[in-house]
Order: sequence, then structure tokens, then C-alpha cells
Amino acid sequence: MSKSFIEFIKSRIFLRHLLVSVLITIALLFAVFQILAVYTFHGSEVTVPDYEGLTLNELKASATYSDFDFVVVDSVYDPHKEKGTIVTQDPLPNSKVKQHRKIYLTVIASVPEKVSMPDLKDLTLRQAIATLQTYGLQLGRTELVPDIGTNAVLKQMFQGHEVKPGTMMEKGAVIDLVLGQGLGGTRIKVPFLIGMTRSAVLKLLSADSLYVGAEIYMDKKDTVNARVYKQSPAYSSGLYLNIGQSIDLWFKSDESFDWNTYMKSFDTTSSKKATSSKRDEF
Repeated sequence: MSKSFIEFIKSRIFLRHLLVSVLITIALLFAVFQILAVYTFHGSEVTVPDYEGLTLNELKASATYSDFDFVVVDSVYDPHKEKGTIVTQDPLPNSKVKQHRKIYLTVIASVPEKVSMPDLKDLTLRQAIATLQTYGLQLGRTELVPDIGTNAVLKQMFQGHEVKPGTMMEKGAVIDLVLGQGLGGTRIKVPFLIGMTRSAVLKLLSADSLYVGAEIYMDKKDTVNARVYKQSPAYSSGLYLNIGQSIDLWFKSDESFDWNTYMKSFDTTSSKKATSSKRDEF
């Protein structure tokens, strides 16, 4: 290192420029950190409200809509809920996040999901019901026609027209079935269905080759939780039905009705015996 270079770095001019450079660097770093703090809302957190149950229109009208960025990432179809209703959100309600954080939403779709119609031909009613449930379809009315195959599906119908396997159907569509009546002389005791859910009724009746006829919902249509309030034919220890006959059902919601008191008005001993639906040959 030369003597002149050493003398230069010791000079006032060099030290003055070095000091100015350090001060400028410190000022620039300070400005950058301040800008980043403002941009990222450093130290500023907000609580995520509960948006579940709101429609997208209600969300846009909410006071906190401008505090976040909302992104719809998925949709599901539910005929019992209003279209556009929010069903899940991420982050969850009451989470602490920075302002303008993205909130990812799942909403109720306005158009039902489509499924491919399965081939139910030659299946038993029980197998057909299980297949329909797997595909998100619903069992509608059943019709019996003379045929050698007892309880076997001959046709699958939608709104009065036969529907072929592979046809794209809206999820939740109601499928009617045409079944073979068979040639046997077996008769079935009328089962006691009061207080049972629709799914339990379908399971019991299908086991005895009986079917659901008319379905009347007395307060609101709830195929999951509503229970049988009335049946026709009514239960009677001496009343029998032929294989393939149907039973009309009246349903009542279990939300406010006192089922315990109502069920006490029936002969529970005979009711339990009725659920076995023993077959008698003639």
C-alpha cells in the first residue's frame, strides 16, 4: 500500500465523504423499513368476523367488507340453503390477521352439481336405493308391474321419462323406479312406522318388499330429520299387505313437536312386534 493512499484515507475530504455515505445509507434503510411497515400494516391486527351464513350480497353490504380481500375458492350445492350463502371461511372467525388479508370462502352453488346416472336395471330395490344415495340422487315413487323378477328394477324414470345410464343428472334429482311384482302369494303384516325417519322407513319397507307411497310434510320438507306422524294403512295386528303395495306417510318435524308424549299414545308392545313384519304364506 503506497504512502500517498494512506495519506488520502486519512485526509478530511475522504472522512467527510465516508460520513456522508454512512448517513445516506442509514437514512435510506430507515425509509425502506418505514415504507414496509406501512405496506404490511406492521403491528396492526384486526379480528376476522363470522361471515358464515351470509350471502355474498350481504357480505358486500357489511361494514367490514373493505377490511379484507375475499376470494371464493369452492362451491357446494345444497337445495335447502340460499344460493350464494357462505358455508366455510379461512381464516376462521375471531382469528387475528392483518388488514386486507385474503379471506377464502366456500359458498352454496347456484347450479346443482351434475352426476352420471347409474344403471339400476336388475338391481333389487335395496341395492338401487344404496346406489342412488351414493350418486347423490333421491328415490321417488315406485311402480309395480307384473314380472317374473320380484323386487327387481325394470326401468329408471325421471319426470315421467325413462332415463338411460350415463345421462348427466343434477345432484338431488328424484328418480322413480318401475319394479317387477313377482308371482308369489306372500303377504306382509302392516309395519308400525310412527316416529321413524324417512331413511329408516325405506330400509324397513325395502326389506319386506313394501314401498313408500305419497309423502306429505306437515310443517316443512325435511327428508333427514322429520319423522312419521301418520301412516295409511294404519298399523293393525290383523291387517296384511301384498308384496309390492305402498304405504302413504305424513311427516312432522322433530324440532318442536313432543314426540315422547305422542309415542306414549300407541301400544308400544304391539308396535315393536310390528317392526318385524313377519311374512305369512297363503
